[in-house]
Amino acid sequence: MKTDIEIARETRLDNISEIAAKAGIDRENLHQYGKHIAKVPVELIDENKVAKNNLILVTAITPTKAGIGKTTTSIGLALGLSKIGKKTIVALREPSLGPCFGMKGGAAGGGYAQVLPMEDINLHFTGDFHAVTSAHNMITALLDNFLYRHRGTDKYLKEVVWKRVLDVNDRSLRYIVTGLNGSANGIPAESGFEITPASEIMAILCLAKDMDDLKRRIGNIILGYNMNNEPFTVKDLGVAGAIAILMKDAINPNLVQTTENTPAIIHGGPFANIAHGCNSIIATKMAMSHADYVITEAGFGADLGAEKFFNIKCRKAGISPKLTVIVATTQALKMHGNVPLEDIKKKNIEGLKAGFANLDKHIENMKSFGQSVIVALNRYGFDTDDEIALIKAHCEQQGVAFAENESFAKGGDGAIELAESVVKLINEKPSPALQFTYENEDQTETKIEKIAKRIYGAKDIVLSAKAKKKLSQIKQQNVGVYPVCIAKTQYSFSDNAHVYGVAKDFTLTINDIVLNNGAEFIVAIAGDIMRMPGLPAVPQANHMDIVDGIIEGLS
Repeated sequence: MKTDIEIARETRLDNISEIAAKAGIDRENLHQYGKHIAKVPVELIDENKVAKNNLILVTAITPTKAGIGKTTTSIGLALGLSKIGKKTIVALREPSLGPCFGMKGGAAGGGYAQVLPMEDINLHFTGDFHAVTSAHNMITALLDNFLYRHRGTDKYLKEVVWKRVLDVNDRSLRYIVTGLNGSANGIPAESGFEITPASEIMAILCLAKDMDDLKRRIGNIILGYNMNNEPFTVKDLGVAGAIAILMKDAINPNLVQTTENTPAIIHGGPFANIAHGCNSIIATKMAMSHADYVITEAGFGADLGAEKFFNIKCRKAGISPKLTVIVATTQALKMHGNVPLEDIKKKNIEGLKAGFANLDKHIENMKSFGQSVIVALNRYGFDTDDEIALIKAHCEQQGVAFAENESFAKGGDGAIELAESVVKLINEKPSPALQFTYENEDQTETKIEKIAKRIYGAKDIVLSAKAKKKLSQIKQQNVGVYPVCIAKTQYSFSDNAHVYGVAKDFTLTINDIVLNNGAEFIVAIAGDIMRMPGLPAVPQANHMDIVDGIIEGLS
């Protein structure tokens, strides 16, 4: 089979104005970036249409390090729905340059289920990530200047909590010292970098409802604490409006197309292991305003992305999916059944059965939100019919629907079974109102505990001395109604990346608490999760090149 980039390059692309017309968007409303990409103004959201839409969430079982094909399935489902005559838009997150050049490669789908133009989407796209990076670091520069100008005065800050960001994987930048080589170069201080998807500006972009809301949220970002232990914000710095200027284009979602020339909207890109892992509310509502069926995804496994999609995004946006699709592969199931990684492509019925526990826990979790569930199996060439039959029978025993997905190899034709199953289940048994894991009024520690016990299966939580101190500080700021975003490994239900399957009788350790006052949620950092990833021994960049203007190795 051809590579992703070969398929992408051979696909005939429609002019973006034609794609917009399919969604009922007038070309006069488009801000075009060439022939095949456009931004759509936030003003085109129609809340009446949003309320009537069939929203579908795509999530997954706990993934392998190679991923699990969730984005491919999301795009494939959109293609399948279009094949059976449904007006459909897929709404996705933007890829980060860190993983593109690091471990995972691109994040625009795969095979014959991609969003295009693939090279642009995976690289600089419309500059949204650069806008977030610039806005974040502009705040840092202005804060450093404020501190430099107010040395020795009562305006100086006792503690600074705001760092820097870059959209790269670079472990060397996690902890740095700034302001060296004399007072003319600033004040020596410890600082560090996080990856751009972990920026609070990214979270704000993905949770804001419009420019006024975005500016308000930016103003509420806490940068540090003054000598009276009171929070010092961007609003106190007096630059909220200036920072919002840098986001004036980035706030509008991006319209592109799929390999079968159907509309796709891509916007925002927080990681689900260190942030809330969903595309922007604006993008999702834009899609819901212009299609009858909208497919969106949440990052990594359902314990991370889906939990945050429901408890944070849906709670804030007032939206609710009609059903949830859980993506699985035989490889991932075998990995969770303790089959050695080098053998997970080989037939192993007993290993497959042992891996069902991981799938079942995710099904149980999605049902706890009141969701109807379909398990979508991404079928590979090495999968056998008896393995597929076994998974299907197990899903029937669990009382959930099952469908194969072959959109990677066959495009929309390979997802018709899944699409028909989705429509049938929505018509027969749409999910009721969401049931959240915790209440707004619960104490922050209680929210963490409920997620840990009900979603992860932990027996208890423990807070480090640092986390307890931060929690005490937060309690004085009347933000107890904020939801909780737990940052933890994506490879396990626990905070230990090496515990596959379903972790049991474990204690979730919270090492730090971060108040994202602008995004209006509280981040609880579990285990040794890093907000600035490192690079693998052989980065994806080693396989990439540009020859005669043609990009090679981007996958």
